[in-house]
Amino acid sequence: MILSDAQIKDLMEKDELEIKNFDEDNLTPNGYDLTIAEVAVEERRPQKKGESVIPAETWFAVSTEEYVKFPPYIVGELWIRTTWARKGVISSFGLIDAGFEGDLTLSAYNTYKDLEIPIGETFAQMTFNLLTEESEKGYSERSGNYQGQEGVTL
Repeated sequence: MILSDAQIKDLMEKDELEIKNFDEDNLTPNGYDLTIAEVAVEERRPQKKGESVIPAETWFAVSTEEYVKFPPYIVGELWIRTTWARKGVISSFGLIDAGFEGDLTLSAYNTYKDLEIPIGETFAQMTFNLLTEESEKGYSERSGNYQGQEGVTL
């Protein structure tokens, strides 16, 4: 079951789900639009201000402004915003495991012409899926490789 905007806000008010740097304007009827904190292109240092130009046919990664903390009974799912897909950006995201905590690093590929990506722009929608029961072990207990990550983490 995908959670509604009201359910997301309710869980946040109960401190069961945490989204640091939450912006009410980014809440959607069934999710939350994540914003770009920094952009990393090839060997360049991640850019944290202004705009980052992504050359055509280039892989890049973004980190989110939001720091999330998931309870053991919710899984996140990520979808690239159609604004970026229409500009030729493709990406394949995984699930955000129950119990995960940290910024998110999202990788993408610019298939078309040079592209300007403003820091602070929304990039992906995150939906919240309720597990049928609480996970036996959360992300930090299973692998936890990226638990607590901040910024672009490769």
